[in-house]
Amino acid sequence: MAEQTALPESTGTPGAIAAGPPGPVAEIRPDKPDAAVVRDALGVGIAVGLSGFAFGVTSAGSGLSLLQTCVLSLLVFTGASQFALVGALAAGGNPYTAAAGAFFLGVRNAFYGLRLSQLLALPRAVRPFAAHWVIDETTAVTLPQPTRRAARIGFTVTGLTLYVLWNLTTLVGALGAEALGDTDAWGLDAASPAVFLALLAPMLKSTTERVTAGLAVVLALALLPVLPAGVPVLLSALAAPVVLFLMGRTKRGPGTEEESTTPQKESATERKKGERLS
Repeated sequence: MAEQTALPESTGTPGAIAAGPPGPVAEIRPDKPDAAVVRDALGVGIAVGLSGFAFGVTSAGSGLSLLQTCVLSLLVFTGASQFALVGALAAGGNPYTAAAGAFFLGVRNAFYGLRLSQLLALPRAVRPFAAHWVIDETTAVTLPQPTRRAARIGFTVTGLTLYVLWNLTTLVGALGAEALGDTDAWGLDAASPAVFLALLAPMLKSTTERVTAGLAVVLALALLPVLPAGVPVLLSALAAPVVLFLMGRTKRGPGTEEESTTPQKESATERKKGERLS
Protein backbone atom coordinates (compact mmCIF):
# COMPACT_ATOMS: atom_id res chain seq x y z
CA MET A 1 0.00 0.00 0.00
CA ALA A 2 1.37 3.41 -0.95
CA GLU A 3 2.64 5.60 1.85
CA GLN A 4 0.57 8.76 2.22
CA THR A 5 1.99 12.24 2.61
CA ALA A 6 0.33 13.50 5.77
CA LEU A 7 -3.18 13.20 4.41
CA PRO A 8 -6.07 13.39 6.89
CA GLU A 9 -7.91 10.25 7.84
CA SER A 10 -11.05 9.41 5.91
CA THR A 11 -14.03 7.15 6.43
CA GLY A 12 -12.85 4.74 3.77
CA THR A 13 -15.75 5.58 1.46
CA PRO A 14 -14.76 6.75 -2.04
CA GLY A 15 -15.15 10.50 -2.26
CA ALA A 16 -15.74 10.85 1.48
CA ILE A 17 -14.58 14.01 3.22
CA ALA A 18 -11.92 13.56 5.88
CA ALA A 19 -13.02 13.74 9.49
CA GLY A 20 -11.66 16.65 11.48
CA PRO A 21 -12.46 20.05 12.93
CA PRO A 22 -14.76 22.43 11.05
CA GLY A 23 -13.14 24.58 8.43
CA PRO A 24 -11.70 24.16 4.95
CA VAL A 25 -10.82 20.55 4.20
CA ALA A 26 -8.71 19.23 1.35
CA GLU A 27 -10.20 16.73 -1.03
CA ILE A 28 -8.43 13.38 -0.78
CA ARG A 29 -6.80 12.46 -4.07
CA PRO A 30 -6.75 8.81 -5.08
CA ASP A 31 -3.52 6.92 -5.43
CA LYS A 32 -1.85 7.30 -8.83
CA PRO A 33 -0.58 4.13 -10.53
CA ASP A 34 3.19 3.82 -10.58
CA ALA A 35 3.14 3.31 -14.36
CA ALA A 36 1.39 6.66 -14.86
CA VAL A 37 3.97 8.45 -12.69
CA VAL A 38 6.83 6.84 -14.60
CA ARG A 39 5.23 7.77 -17.94
CA ASP A 40 4.89 11.43 -16.94
CA ALA A 41 8.41 11.56 -15.54
CA LEU A 42 9.93 9.99 -18.66
CA GLY A 43 8.06 12.44 -20.87
CA VAL A 44 9.49 15.44 -19.06
CA GLY A 45 12.98 13.94 -18.71
CA ILE A 46 13.30 13.02 -22.37
CA ALA A 47 11.79 16.23 -23.74
CA VAL A 48 14.04 18.52 -21.70
CA GLY A 49 17.09 16.24 -21.70
CA LEU A 50 17.41 16.49 -25.48
CA SER A 51 17.94 20.25 -25.21
CA GLY A 52 21.37 19.53 -23.76
CA PHE A 53 22.48 19.31 -27.40
CA ALA A 54 21.84 23.05 -27.78
CA PHE A 55 23.87 23.76 -24.66
CA GLY A 56 26.78 21.69 -25.92
CA VAL A 57 26.79 23.57 -29.22
CA THR A 58 26.46 26.97 -27.52
CA SER A 59 29.12 26.25 -24.94
CA ALA A 60 31.65 25.07 -27.52
CA GLY A 61 30.83 28.07 -29.68
CA SER A 62 31.49 30.34 -26.69
CA GLY A 63 35.08 29.14 -26.50
CA LEU A 64 34.79 26.51 -23.75
CA SER A 65 36.63 23.26 -24.31
CA LEU A 66 34.95 19.88 -24.57
CA LEU A 67 36.04 19.01 -21.03
CA GLN A 68 34.80 22.32 -19.58
CA THR A 69 31.45 21.94 -21.31
CA CYS A 70 30.89 18.42 -20.04
CA VAL A 71 32.01 19.26 -16.49
CA LEU A 72 29.50 22.12 -16.40
CA SER A 73 26.65 19.76 -17.22
CA LEU A 74 27.87 17.12 -14.80
CA LEU A 75 28.40 19.41 -11.81
CA VAL A 76 26.10 22.39 -12.32
CA PHE A 77 23.15 20.58 -13.94
CA THR A 78 20.72 23.46 -14.16
CA GLY A 79 20.04 24.56 -17.71
CA ALA A 80 19.14 28.21 -17.12
CA SER A 81 22.33 28.87 -15.14
CA GLN A 82 24.48 27.04 -17.69
CA PHE A 83 23.03 28.99 -20.62
CA ALA A 84 23.40 32.27 -18.71
CA LEU A 85 27.05 31.52 -18.00
CA VAL A 86 28.10 30.59 -21.54
CA GLY A 87 25.95 33.37 -23.01
CA ALA A 88 27.72 36.01 -20.93
CA LEU A 89 31.12 34.55 -21.80
CA ALA A 90 30.24 34.48 -25.49
CA ALA A 91 29.33 38.18 -25.30
CA GLY A 92 32.78 38.94 -23.87
CA GLY A 93 31.67 39.33 -20.27
CA ASN A 94 33.91 39.00 -17.25
CA PRO A 95 34.03 35.38 -16.02
CA TYR A 96 33.22 36.44 -12.44
CA THR A 97 30.21 38.47 -13.58
CA ALA A 98 29.02 35.58 -15.73
CA ALA A 99 29.41 33.17 -12.80
CA ALA A 100 27.52 35.54 -10.50
CA GLY A 101 24.58 35.72 -12.91
CA ALA A 102 24.50 31.94 -13.19
CA PHE A 103 24.65 31.61 -9.41
CA PHE A 104 21.70 33.90 -8.76
CA LEU A 105 19.62 32.06 -11.33
CA GLY A 106 20.41 28.79 -9.56
CA VAL A 107 19.42 30.09 -6.11
CA ARG A 108 15.78 29.26 -6.86
CA ASN A 109 16.63 25.56 -6.59
CA ALA A 110 17.36 26.03 -2.89
CA PHE A 111 13.75 27.11 -2.35
CA TYR A 112 12.53 24.10 -4.30
CA GLY A 113 14.61 21.93 -1.98
CA LEU A 114 12.89 23.30 1.12
CA ARG A 115 9.55 22.04 -0.15
CA LEU A 116 10.77 18.77 -1.65
CA SER A 117 12.68 17.78 1.47
CA GLN A 118 9.43 17.66 3.44
CA LEU A 119 7.51 15.90 0.70
CA LEU A 120 10.09 13.23 -0.13
CA ALA A 121 11.47 12.68 3.39
CA LEU A 122 14.49 10.83 2.01
CA PRO A 123 17.05 9.11 4.25
CA ARG A 124 19.77 11.44 5.46
CA ALA A 125 22.51 9.60 3.55
CA VAL A 126 20.68 10.05 0.23
CA ARG A 127 19.84 13.75 0.57
CA PRO A 128 23.17 15.21 -0.68
CA PHE A 129 22.88 13.18 -3.89
CA ALA A 130 19.19 13.99 -4.35
CA ALA A 131 19.90 17.70 -3.87
CA HIS A 132 21.85 17.68 -7.14
CA TRP A 133 18.63 16.77 -8.97
CA VAL A 134 16.49 19.52 -7.42
CA ILE A 135 15.67 21.58 -10.50
CA ASP A 136 12.60 23.00 -12.23
CA GLU A 137 11.59 19.79 -13.99
CA THR A 138 11.91 17.41 -11.05
CA THR A 139 10.01 19.85 -8.87
CA ALA A 140 7.24 20.20 -11.44
CA VAL A 141 6.78 16.42 -11.63
CA THR A 142 7.10 15.75 -7.90
CA LEU A 143 4.82 18.35 -6.33
CA PRO A 144 1.49 17.30 -7.93
CA GLN A 145 1.84 13.64 -6.87
CA PRO A 146 -0.83 12.47 -4.40
CA THR A 147 1.36 10.19 -2.28
CA ARG A 148 4.92 10.10 -1.00
CA ARG A 149 5.61 6.94 -2.97
CA ALA A 150 4.45 8.58 -6.20
CA ALA A 151 6.47 11.70 -5.39
CA ARG A 152 9.63 9.66 -4.86
CA ILE A 153 9.11 7.74 -8.10
CA GLY A 154 8.44 10.92 -10.06
CA PHE A 155 11.48 12.67 -8.62
CA THR A 156 13.83 9.72 -9.18
CA VAL A 157 12.74 8.87 -12.71
CA THR A 158 12.70 12.49 -13.86
CA GLY A 159 16.07 13.26 -12.27
CA LEU A 160 17.80 10.13 -13.57
CA THR A 161 16.41 10.42 -17.11
CA LEU A 162 17.15 14.10 -17.38
CA TYR A 163 20.65 13.84 -15.89
CA VAL A 164 21.73 11.02 -18.21
CA LEU A 165 20.22 12.53 -21.37
CA TRP A 166 21.34 16.09 -20.60
CA ASN A 167 24.95 15.01 -20.21
CA LEU A 168 24.93 12.70 -23.23
CA THR A 169 23.41 15.33 -25.51
CA THR A 170 25.79 17.96 -24.11
CA LEU A 171 28.69 15.76 -25.20
CA VAL A 172 27.18 15.18 -28.64
CA GLY A 173 26.45 18.87 -29.09
CA ALA A 174 29.97 19.90 -28.11
CA LEU A 175 31.51 17.33 -30.44
CA GLY A 176 29.21 18.45 -33.23
CA ALA A 177 30.13 22.10 -32.70
CA GLU A 178 33.82 21.25 -32.98
CA ALA A 179 33.13 19.42 -36.23
CA LEU A 180 31.11 22.34 -37.62
CA GLY A 181 33.82 24.87 -36.86
CA ASP A 182 32.51 28.45 -36.67
CA THR A 183 29.09 28.12 -35.02
CA ASP A 184 28.23 31.78 -35.73
CA ALA A 185 28.28 31.02 -39.45
CA TRP A 186 25.55 28.45 -38.90
CA GLY A 187 23.43 30.79 -36.79
CA LEU A 188 23.77 28.52 -33.76
CA ASP A 189 24.44 31.52 -31.50
CA ALA A 190 20.65 31.83 -31.29
CA ALA A 191 20.36 28.39 -29.66
CA SER A 192 21.10 29.68 -26.16
CA PRO A 193 18.37 32.35 -25.91
CA ALA A 194 15.88 30.17 -27.80
CA VAL A 195 16.23 27.22 -25.44
CA PHE A 196 16.33 29.52 -22.40
CA LEU A 197 13.00 31.07 -23.44
CA ALA A 198 11.55 27.62 -24.11
CA LEU A 199 12.45 26.56 -20.56
CA LEU A 200 11.21 29.80 -19.00
CA ALA A 201 7.92 30.40 -20.83
CA PRO A 202 5.91 27.51 -19.26
CA MET A 203 6.78 28.79 -15.77
CA LEU A 204 5.18 32.21 -16.32
CA LYS A 205 1.62 31.32 -15.36
CA SER A 206 0.37 34.37 -13.45
CA THR A 207 0.10 38.00 -14.51
CA THR A 208 2.64 39.00 -11.87
CA GLU A 209 5.21 36.55 -13.23
CA ARG A 210 4.69 37.74 -16.80
CA VAL A 211 4.97 41.41 -15.81
CA THR A 212 8.13 40.69 -13.82
CA ALA A 213 9.70 38.80 -16.72
CA GLY A 214 8.75 41.55 -19.16
CA LEU A 215 10.23 44.27 -16.96
CA ALA A 216 13.41 42.22 -16.53
CA VAL A 217 13.77 41.97 -20.32
CA VAL A 218 13.28 45.72 -20.70
CA LEU A 219 15.91 46.44 -18.04
CA ALA A 220 18.40 44.04 -19.58
CA LEU A 221 17.95 45.45 -23.10
CA ALA A 222 18.15 49.05 -21.87
CA LEU A 223 21.35 48.45 -19.90
CA LEU A 224 23.02 46.23 -22.51
CA PRO A 225 24.60 49.07 -24.55
CA VAL A 226 26.04 50.88 -21.53
CA LEU A 227 27.21 48.12 -19.18
CA PRO A 228 29.66 45.21 -19.56
CA ALA A 229 28.29 41.88 -20.70
CA GLY A 230 26.72 39.91 -17.86
CA VAL A 231 25.96 42.93 -15.66
CA PRO A 232 22.57 43.71 -17.29
CA VAL A 233 21.40 40.18 -16.47
CA LEU A 234 22.28 40.72 -12.80
CA LEU A 235 20.56 44.10 -12.62
CA SER A 236 17.45 42.79 -14.36
CA ALA A 237 16.72 40.94 -11.10
CA LEU A 238 15.63 44.33 -9.73
CA ALA A 239 12.39 43.80 -11.66
CA ALA A 240 11.10 41.48 -8.94
CA PRO A 241 11.20 43.92 -5.97
CA VAL A 242 9.88 46.74 -8.19
CA VAL A 243 6.84 44.71 -9.24
CA LEU A 244 6.20 43.55 -5.67
CA PHE A 245 6.40 47.14 -4.41
CA LEU A 246 3.97 48.39 -7.05
CA MET A 247 1.59 45.51 -6.35
CA GLY A 248 1.63 46.34 -2.65
CA ARG A 249 0.73 49.96 -3.33
CA THR A 250 -2.04 48.90 -5.71
CA LYS A 251 -3.58 46.55 -3.17
CA ARG A 252 -3.48 49.18 -0.42
CA GLY A 253 -4.92 51.86 -2.67
CA PRO A 254 -6.00 55.36 -1.64
CA GLY A 255 -8.89 54.01 0.42
CA THR A 256 -6.54 52.29 2.81
CA GLU A 257 -4.80 55.51 3.70
CA GLU A 258 -8.14 57.18 4.36
CA GLU A 259 -9.22 54.31 6.57
CA SER A 260 -5.95 54.45 8.49
CA THR A 261 -6.30 58.21 9.11
CA THR A 262 -9.98 58.04 10.10
CA PRO A 263 -9.35 56.59 13.60
CA GLN A 264 -6.78 59.32 14.23
CA LYS A 265 -9.32 62.01 13.28
CA GLU A 266 -11.97 60.42 15.48
CA SER A 267 -9.62 60.22 18.45
CA ALA A 268 -8.70 63.90 18.05
CA THR A 269 -12.40 64.83 17.98
CA GLU A 270 -13.05 62.80 21.11
CA ARG A 271 -10.17 64.55 22.92
CA LYS A 272 -11.62 67.97 22.03
CA LYS A 273 -15.05 66.89 23.31
CA GLY A 274 -13.44 65.72 26.55
CA GLU A 275 -11.67 69.03 27.00
CA ARG A 276 -14.96 70.94 26.59
CA LEU A 277 -16.72 68.73 29.11
CA SER A 278 -13.96 69.16 31.62
